[in-house]
Parts: sequence; structure tokens; C-alpha cells
Amino acid sequence: MRNASSAPAALVGGRLAALGRFCFRHRRWVLGFWAVVLVVGVLIGGRVFEGSVAGASSASAEADRGSAVVAAADPVKGTVTAVVDGKPVDDPAVKAAVEQATAEIAGLPGVSAAVDAYGSGPAHATLRSADGTASLVSVRLADTATSAQTDAVTQRLAALNGAGGAHVTVGGDLVLQDEVKKQTEKDTRFGEMVTLPLTLVVMVLVFGGLSAASLPVIGAVASVGGALLAMFGFSRIMDIDTSVLPIATVLGLGLSIDYALLMVNRFREERGHGAGIAAAVERTAATAGRTVAFSGLTVAVALSGLFVFNSPVLGAVAAAGVSVVVIAVAAALTLIPALLGFAGSRIRTPTAPVPDEGFFSRTVRRVRKRAVLVTLASVALLMAAGAPFLHAEMRNSGAAVLPASSAGRQVAETVDQRFPQVSAAPITVVVEGGPAVAQAYADEVVAKLPGVSGVRAVSPVNDAVSTIDVLVHGDPQGGQAKHVVEELRADRGGLKTYVTGGAASVVDFQKELLSRGPWALGLVAAGTLVLLFLMTGSVVMPVKALLMNLLSLGASLGALTLVFQDGWFSGMLGFSPTGGLETFIPVLVFAFAFGLSMDYEVFLLARIKELRDKGHSCTRSVELGVQRSGRIITSAALLMVIVFAGFALGDMLMVKQMGIALAVAVAVDATLVRCLLVPAAMSLFGEFNWWAPAPLRRLHQRFGLSEHVDLPEIEPAMIPAPRPVVAQSESGAESESQSGAVESEPEPGAAEPEAGGLVKA
Repeated sequence: MRNASSAPAALVGGRLAALGRFCFRHRRWVLGFWAVVLVVGVLIGGRVFEGSVAGASSASAEADRGSAVVAAADPVKGTVTAVVDGKPVDDPAVKAAVEQATAEIAGLPGVSAAVDAYGSGPAHATLRSADGTASLVSVRLADTATSAQTDAVTQRLAALNGAGGAHVTVGGDLVLQDEVKKQTEKDTRFGEMVTLPLTLVVMVLVFGGLSAASLPVIGAVASVGGALLAMFGFSRIMDIDTSVLPIATVLGLGLSIDYALLMVNRFREERGHGAGIAAAVERTAATAGRTVAFSGLTVAVALSGLFVFNSPVLGAVAAAGVSVVVIAVAAALTLIPALLGFAGSRIRTPTAPVPDEGFFSRTVRRVRKRAVLVTLASVALLMAAGAPFLHAEMRNSGAAVLPASSAGRQVAETVDQRFPQVSAAPITVVVEGGPAVAQAYADEVVAKLPGVSGVRAVSPVNDAVSTIDVLVHGDPQGGQAKHVVEELRADRGGLKTYVTGGAASVVDFQKELLSRGPWALGLVAAGTLVLLFLMTGSVVMPVKALLMNLLSLGASLGALTLVFQDGWFSGMLGFSPTGGLETFIPVLVFAFAFGLSMDYEVFLLARIKELRDKGHSCTRSVELGVQRSGRIITSAALLMVIVFAGFALGDMLMVKQMGIALAVAVAVDATLVRCLLVPAAMSLFGEFNWWAPAPLRRLHQRFGLSEHVDLPEIEPAMIPAPRPVVAQSESGAESESQSGAVESEPEPGAAEPEAGGLVKA
């Protein structure tokens, strides 16, 4: 039994320790709060997919301004297009069925025009394929049309299938947008369903028990609920591009698992040292909780660099990503301590602390003996892996982001191949002027440019706005097309024009990347350097960390180029290469991968700094830091790779690209960088790792953030008793029982409960 003369356990100082104590003591309220967040997030936040926008535009880009001018001159919601194939266009049965459907659709509410291939005039002739075996039905919906009215048009066109023996496929931009939303939601749900069970299995292997393994999964699920709720809130005040949702979800899921894993692992360590459940929670919050908070801050800084860009997609990712990081950190600091209060007695306690000698410490010593060779080889390998990105091409894939089975993609590809006269031109010039003025400009300027293969007839939008479709030689978004865009913008013929289209959008994004990218990179680099300096007190280690992260990031972008542009493993991954990368994907990969790499850097440096503060030499601090954190960093990285790979199994091309890129970045960072390059570089620098000018040392002494926390000693006289069993107190609360003794929840300042029935010797 407990010695009556034992002194009350000393409380750990600091706000995070106090937060851990509060959440432990009020765990039912904390759990109830997160349960409400999860339920509301699923019921309300799940509707964020309905309010998302497929392809948000930017008011600062010329291509988007031109599209806005056309939309203002001819306000329509979009088009629904049906391909009628499989029978001759002039087959009497097919003709009768199509004309009847077109007439009925023209009378439906919300429809501004419905056209088929059977009328007279050039507009109808363009809807007939050159071989006479297929035709189009094009329906324009007014900008006031509702979703129900759009669905009515789609259903009526779909009902044509089989009429007269013809096969009908319904697509168009409105159908494409709807399919992008639905496929994105489907891939997100699929990714969650695949990754959560797999991560649970891996964590059971890591912790050796279901109780400890289940806590990170519970924390991740709650965080996803909170993330959906946050993104739903953002969707009410800003346009959230559909592609943002799975990206933010996968980030929140991965970070939540990582942070909870770190917290549970530290809790088990403290229990292994002899701390009671309440004390272990408190000490975990003070140490691992600080690492989690600091890590979340570095990831948020990396994502904040996206705010520099004008692109609404990148701004939405930044807003959603930062909010997701905050929620993941909040769940780790509040929900996990509460869950540990409920399940702490069931979590297997290590019989001994993590040994100071093992695979990771031996690896560090081997690396130290060949530090120069390992450093040069690692850097050369990472640079070679990143080299393919040097020939990367940016493009807007359009309908190709959807799987080949998508009806919208099939219609878009059919129109491009068999109806070139109505397919989207690679470049469209919007002229503020009548058709005569636009025609004169097209004859004098556009048709004479090198690279232009032809100009379609000028199309008047209204009396004051006209459009010119420009065709180019070669790739519609390749170098030739981009050159034509620049030439058209350089010579506007004295008119007010806007050069739009796919090639122009790529040019606009690349210009923004060149003009604002350095500012974004500078902001992220400066924020990272400051944060790591505040943690380490060194100016050397933050610079090394920044350079290493850029190397691992380059390897990720190189792999992205090889797979999605050059087509490596495309058959295995189930997609067709589009010849380039989605324009904003490399920027997102930079922000996310940089943040995640810094996440693991913080995990490792925090442990090394903690040991350094305790008086160990630089060499020994690195050995012990890698040994004690290597297993948990490797486990966290494996779980993160599983999460990203699960989302990469989806069918949306953008989600697949992000999943593969981030999985590669995490795998490279947790293995080659953290296990080889970091120890080798720190061995080369020695004590210089901790150098800082005297003024900065004084600044760090005053304002620095440290992982080291002065923890009260655990009484050495306490020895483990036999394994505790779970009992129920009279109130029904779970408690530890050993020989009739019940561990109760302590009041502030009260004696610390014994660890799993620990008794005095």
C-alpha cells in the first residue's frame, strides 16, 4: 500500500502542463466537446463539397479578366452537351428523337438556348461530325438556372440513349464541374476509409496493443470533423476550389496521427519511468505537447507563404491548411490527454526506458566515421532525384483530371477529336468592340503571327464584345502557344483586348509564380529560420535544416515529374499522362512538403536539444536523440506515407499528384535525410552546430523557446507491482485497481496517483 508519509507529487510548471492537467481532470467534458465537433463536422461540414467551386478564378490574371468580360456580356451558367453516336446522323429514327428532345429542352425553365445538328445555318452544321456518324446537342443554361433545372436538362438528354439505336453520352462544362465535385468527395472518403484501418494496424504493431494504437485514430477522426467544419465556414465567405478539400483533409489526417502518436509514445515513456497516469499526462503535455505546438507553428508558417499569391486556389489552400493545422494541434493538446485519462490504465507500460544503444545509435556512429562521404553521397543522390523537375512543364489538364470512365471527360475528348470546329481553342482573344473591329484585328495582327495555324470566324458576344479563336501549331499549351500569347499581348492593335484560354492561363500563373514566388519563399524561409533559432539558440542548425528540406523537396518534385509528366508507373497507378503537371501542384507540394519535412526536423532537434540542455556533449546528444526519436519518427513517417498513398489511389489526377509527391517527400525525409544526412552534417560541424553571435545568444536567453522542461523527479523508491487490472469506481469511472487500491483522479496539489499500482518497496 502507499506510504502515508509520501509527499505530494510536485506539479510540472508551464501552461502546456496546466492544460494537460485540466484536460485530464475534466476529460468527460473535453471528450464531449470533441464528440460534438465530430458530429457537427460530419453533418454540416460534410456539405462543404456542395458549396465548393470547380476552378476558382483570379481577378488579377488577364485570362480570368477576359473570361469575366465575356460572362458579363453574355451571362450564362454554362452548357450541357450530348454526343449522339453509333448511327448515321440522318437516320430518321435518330433525327426524330433528337429533334423532339431539343424542342422539349428549349421549353424547360432555366434554358436560354438548345441547338442540334438538324437546323439550317452554320451553327447547326458545326454540330455534325465530318464522317456524318455523330452529332451534338448543345444546351445553354441561363445564369439564374438552378441545380434542379440543370439536372432536368441532363436527365432529358440522357433519356435519348438508345433512341433509334444511337448511343448518347452527356457532358459539357456544367456536367464536368459536378463530376469533379462528386469524384473529389468520393476520393476523399475512399482515402479515409483505406488509410484509417491501415494506420490502426501499424500502430498496434508500434505500441504492441490496441488501446494505445486506437487513440491516434480517434484523434485523427475528430480532427477531420473539425477540419470539415472549418472549411465549411471558409466556403461561406470565400470561394473554396474543389481540389482544396482533399488536400486539406489529407494534411489534417496525417498531422493528427503524427501528433497523437508523439503524445502517446511520450506518455508510455513517462509511465516506463514510473510516473502515475495523471503525472504521465502532465509530463507528456509539458514535453511532447511543446514539440507538437512548435511543429504545428512551423507547418502553419510554411503554408502561410501561399497567402502571398493572388491565386484564389492557393489562398484557399493556405486558409484551409492553417486552420487544419490549428485543429490538429488542438486535438493533440486537449483530446489526447483526455483520452489518456480514460485509457491510460489499459496502455501497456514499457518494462524499461528506451535503451541508449540500438539500431539508430549504431547507425549514427557508423555515419560519423564516414561523415564526409555520407554527406556528399546523400546530397548528390537528392540532387539527382530532383533533376527531372528541371524539364517540368506546367499545364491545365481540364477534363483529363477526371478518370477515363467519366462521362464529362469522354464528351470533352470526343468533341476535341471529332468536332474540332466547336472544341475549345487553345487561345481566345476577347475584343471590346463589334465584330467588324475584331475581324480587322484578326486579319491584320493575329493571322500573321508565327506559330498561328489558323483563326476561326469572329464570334460576336454582343454588340460591344467579340471573341477570336486562335489555333496554334503543336501542343495547345506548349512553348509555341505560350509565345503566341505573349505576342498577342504585346501587339493589341490599338484595341482593348484580353488574351484568354488554356495557354494564357498557364502563362499568367507562371508570371505570378516568378513575381511572387521569391517573396513567398523568403517569407517561409525567414519564419522557419526564426522559429528554429528560438528553439535551438543556434544560427547554424536552422540554415542546415532549411537546405536539407529544400533537397528533400527537390527529390519529391523530381519524382512527380517522372511519374506524371514522363509517365513512369502510370499504368500501375491507373492514369494517362497529360504531358505536364497541374499548374499549382508544385507550389502546393512545396508548401506542404516543406512544412512536413520541418515537422520531422522539429521532432528530432527537440529531442537533441533536450539532451543537450541536460549536459550531454554534441556527439552524444545526436546519438541519443536519434536513438530515442528514430523509432517514433520512422513510425510517424510510415503512417504519413500510408495516408498519402491511400489518397493517391483515388481517381482525381490532382489528388493523385499530391498524394504521390507528399508520400515520396516524407519517405525520403524520414530515411535518407533524418537517419543519414542530419547525423553526418552535425558530426562535421561538431560544437559549431550550436554557434550564434553573442547578441543573438542573449536574445535567445531572453525570448527563446526550449523543448527542455524542468520535470520533478519521480520517486526512485517506487517499483512496479504486478500488471494492474481495470476496475470500476462507484461512479462508473474507469480506474486502476491493484490489491484493492483504486487510483483516483487527483485534485490540484494532491498526491500523485501511483503508476499502475506502483507501491513502495
